[in-house]
Amino acid sequence: MKSGTRRRAERATRRGTRVGAVGAVVGALAATTVGFAPSALAQDAQSKQWYLGPMQAEQMWKVSTGEGVKVAVIDSGVNANTPSLKGQVLVDEVPKSVAYHATDDYLGHGTTMAELIAGTGAGGGLKGLAPGAKIVPYRAVFDGFKGGAAEKKRSPDATTEIRAAADTDAKIINMSFGAEGPSSSEKAAVQYAASKGKLLIAAVGNDGRKAGNGDDIGYPAAYSYVVGIASADKSLSVSKFSSSGNYVDLSAPGQGFPGWCDATFRSYCDDVNGTSSAAAIASGAAALIWSAHPDWTVNQVTRSLLDTAGRTWAKNDPSRYAGYGFIRPRLVLENPKYDAGPAHVDPLAKYNDGDLLAKSGGAAATSSSSAPSSSPSASNPSQARGKGSSGATSAAGSSAESSSDGNTLWIALGAAAAVLVIGGAGVAVMRARRAR
Repeated sequence: MKSGTRRRAERATRRGTRVGAVGAVVGALAATTVGFAPSALAQDAQSKQWYLGPMQAEQMWKVSTGEGVKVAVIDSGVNANTPSLKGQVLVDEVPKSVAYHATDDYLGHGTTMAELIAGTGAGGGLKGLAPGAKIVPYRAVFDGFKGGAAEKKRSPDATTEIRAAADTDAKIINMSFGAEGPSSSEKAAVQYAASKGKLLIAAVGNDGRKAGNGDDIGYPAAYSYVVGIASADKSLSVSKFSSSGNYVDLSAPGQGFPGWCDATFRSYCDDVNGTSSAAAIASGAAALIWSAHPDWTVNQVTRSLLDTAGRTWAKNDPSRYAGYGFIRPRLVLENPKYDAGPAHVDPLAKYNDGDLLAKSGGAAATSSSSAPSSSPSASNPSQARGKGSSGATSAAGSSAESSSDGNTLWIALGAAAAVLVIGGAGVAVMRARRAR
């Protein structure tokens, strides 16, 4: 990143309380145990993963668990020894050049993301949306890094790790982090990964409370070829903290369930909210689909997510808050003959600044020099992804019916009208015709 630009993992908006009435006792007993998760005496974390029921996870797992799909998690590291992640983390597949302390999670953040994607739920831990998928861990330096200068020097940065992951057989690269400004080197790394057919998924950021105009989405979510994910709660409200703007592509659950909130791994914290979690769950959804359709390209997986997303607005008029809508991978998995469209047509071509995805196919490797020379300058945020200059919005959906049945909405949103609200405030979605 440019000098002075802060990089951060999209951490929780608040840590909340420890899970379980006996959490303090259990934590004390496990003070020296790395990878400890709540015992049977503590409250089961899965009971608080409210989205698993409405999304009909059990039904989806009868079709696909994400088996055969590897997800690169670029984060604060991934603790491979939590009960939910034992056997799920492919430590030996991290490229040696970026493997330094890959399983030493200094925040607990990366481990949470990995569990939300591919956790088995063992030991009362979090159950991933794609429990059959595997995690390839990468540790980068973000805010909250506790190592000294020597360790920091040895630790790779996220840009280097994006390139390294692009050269592996991981299909999905999860990036639950962000920075306020763009970087030409990071943009080039993203383009390189796109040229290799990787699905790049990133958190849009947790700055929704701060923004005056909503155009506050960080990078890498704001780059072309990156699918930016916003957060929603169980009522299908876009989380108040979720950043908004022209770069939101999809929305996923990101609020109201537990996660690790420090590096002690003694017990989960309640309400570890953030677009980080939403991005991880979206990566899990993509893994389910790609596992069921291993011959699909990144274009087809992305298109299926966009086309089946729950929304009450026109598909060609994405919301500035929820993008194309809320992820619903079940609609893809329940139809064995689902048509995901052409393999080599980028479904977001009109918003991206080149045809890397159209050409990639996920097979042939190309160098970073293949990035189109006509790409907008990464140093100019207003040009990145072809963002419109007016930023105009128009009210929509103000007369639509609302519903308190979150389960029904998750299952059937789009079949009936519903008001999408911002952080429970009851504000109808504002959306703009955008040319990113």
